[in-house]
Amino acid sequence: MEVVYPRCAGLDVSKRDVKVCVRIPGRGSRPTRATVTTWGSTTRQILALRDILVAESVGMVVIESTGTYWKPFYYLLEDHLALTLVNAREAKTVPGRKTDVADAEWLADLGAHGLVRASLVPPPPIRELRDLTRARATIARERAREVQRLEKLLEDAQIKLSSLVTDLCGVASRRILTALMSGVTDPAALVLLRGGLKVSAADLTEA
Repeated sequence: MEVVYPRCAGLDVSKRDVKVCVRIPGRGSRPTRATVTTWGSTTRQILALRDILVAESVGMVVIESTGTYWKPFYYLLEDHLALTLVNAREAKTVPGRKTDVADAEWLADLGAHGLVRASLVPPPPIRELRDLTRARATIARERAREVQRLEKLLEDAQIKLSSLVTDLCGVASRRILTALMSGVTDPAALVLLRGGLKVSAADLTEA
């Protein structure tokens, strides 16, 4: 089978460390040499690993990981080495491949022969934008849940403010709620805080 990347590395990444197999062709009639080492997942360890891979003139690095543990390795290596991130399901298990060391060797062998399919890793600007949009969506969901909890609390207290306003966190609603939290319980005093709220004083007093 044709070797596409004579110098290839396979990284089997876990939470605490990574097993690294560096596959280097032998000289003359010497067989290909595969060396497996273990590295930590800290920034210092990853940068040291990067220097070793660059020094060995590795042409392709294949990374396999579950969860998001691959990210530090990918982000710190991508500017200096050609990388291929593979899904664990794509690099299918074969009989006898039961250890992390064997996984790293298998990845290096697959990568050397060009038999891995890369998962999509967007460029840094797209990754940053995606993180921001996901964070915004998460915050929006959390805010909606908090408003629902507030409405439930008011309903439990028989305060029907949500039946009159469209936004419990609007300016007028917040003034009324702040006054309630400060101990103001006189409906007449609370009604005066309605500002531009388009509800009648009678309805608000009843609520």
